[in-house]
Amino acid sequence: MITCQQTKTISEHRVINGDLNEHETFYGGRLLAILDGVASIPATKLARCQVVTASVDRVNFLQPFALNDALKIECYVSGVGNRSIEVFAKVIGEHLLTGQRFLGATAFLTFVVLDHERILPAVTPQTAEEKAVCQGFAQRRLQNKQKLELQKELLTQLDI
Repeated sequence: MITCQQTKTISEHRVINGDLNEHETFYGGRLLAILDGVASIPATKLARCQVVTASVDRVNFLQPFALNDALKIECYVSGVGNRSIEVFAKVIGEHLLTGQRFLGATAFLTFVVLDHERILPAVTPQTAEEKAVCQGFAQRRLQNKQKLELQKELLTQLDI
């Protein structure tokens, strides 16, 4: 058994001109790319083998990041299936000149273990936040399976 804290990864970035979109805020696509890379670390820490991103299940952009803000991404494993690993990410902003902090985004990502023989350990939440996040894993997993079935049905109807 492994704790959420043992999988936790923290990454910090400063928002610079090259990160901005036409609204002068941090480009959402750039944040998604960074999230994917950072969130893969807790999944790999748990699995100790190669994982691939299966889906970005939910991203909530809550507040924008501006030039010279800092953003801190905290990720940890929030649920484990047979071959899948769910990672929760929260993105905390800080206005560097004032020190004011804010919650800028949250996300859930799912990674899949490439080694079909790998047996994944369970993850144990310890803090109040981890317990609240992990508590919803079974329901999120069921919803994701339902969405996957709907998508499979839709894919049969798409022209290529």
